[in-house]
Amino acid sequence: MDKRQTVQLPTDVSIITTYRCQMRCKMCSIWKFPTDEKKEIMPKDLEKLPALKFANVTGGEPFQRRDLEDIVAVLFTKAPRVVISTSGWHYEKIIKLAAKYPNIGIRVSIEGLSQRNDDLRGRQGGFDNGLKVLLKLRSMGVKDIGFGITVSNQNSEDMLWLYRLAKELKLEFATATFHNSFYFHKDDNQVTNKDTVIKHFEELINELLKEKSPKSWARAFFNLGLINYIRGGKRMLPCEAGLANFFIEPYGDVYPCNGLEDRIWKESMGNLHDYSTFEELWYSVQAQRVRDLVKICPKNCWMVGTAAPVMKKYIKHPTGWIFENKLRSMMGKEVCIDKIPYYNVGQDPLQGDLDYSRMKPFTDTKGVKPDPDLPLVEE
Repeated sequence: MDKRQTVQLPTDVSIITTYRCQMRCKMCSIWKFPTDEKKEIMPKDLEKLPALKFANVTGGEPFQRRDLEDIVAVLFTKAPRVVISTSGWHYEKIIKLAAKYPNIGIRVSIEGLSQRNDDLRGRQGGFDNGLKVLLKLRSMGVKDIGFGITVSNQNSEDMLWLYRLAKELKLEFATATFHNSFYFHKDDNQVTNKDTVIKHFEELINELLKEKSPKSWARAFFNLGLINYIRGGKRMLPCEAGLANFFIEPYGDVYPCNGLEDRIWKESMGNLHDYSTFEELWYSVQAQRVRDLVKICPKNCWMVGTAAPVMKKYIKHPTGWIFENKLRSMMGKEVCIDKIPYYNVGQDPLQGDLDYSRMKPFTDTKGVKPDPDLPLVEE
């Protein structure tokens, strides 16, 4: 093995099983561009994956797949934890799958209280279906369950009520905010009432810091990153997409993340169908080229899929912030968001810089070549 090797096999995967979806969400246009069911990746394609720690199954709506149970069966041979992100619309299918795999994780997307959710997700009854699913799963003893909200201009106050609901029901609660990407087929998602939305995120952070759970404190740090993103600041920690984590698109293309945009840059690391093993794809020249593009990517995305791995890798920085602000919380003081930290851990200063005048490397991404000092040899 080359002693200079730096690239390891990944630990986390998100599999976009389909772009078919029965919802009509305002912040996501996936449903306008459904994939061809006959061309979507098959369970057998996922047998190429290496041993992982975590697999997320997403869409579109994963429960549109008739073979979802087969996909889950394969993934449980690859990772001890498998979580499905769903709208919660397909009640019977979800309950049936959870009965067979009681250790499955289920995350239901809920964008607000009843009326707000159904308006933003474009289907009447969506909130009721989602809540019913979660309550049924809880009664079945399924533990890894919860819901998440994508915060936009219209639902940040509802975020606080949903957090309180999740706390009362002992459910996991995840947050995200508007992003633009090829994945969502959106380029106009933007928080315009920033002061209001940031104020509600600040309230959430203060509530999370009052809890006794270190996981809640880490989520407070993550939500600080969302405030920073809304303000247009550079990521607090670097993006290392395409190292610990990766995405598989419905037709088999592997991407470092789901935040790429055609207007900035978007390039596949390779397609699963073109390689006999996953390792051949992961250690290819093209995969390294994409990782080099990530290093200077100007987007300042802050999504859990790419934020969580670096929060763990550079744990001393989140820990320092948590320690300081937990003490403040214990003394009855609120978190200070006037100056959000930027942690320099050696990342390229171009990364996450939203000044588009500095985007020259992306005017012609074909000019970016893999770093010759990073030989790619399987561990």
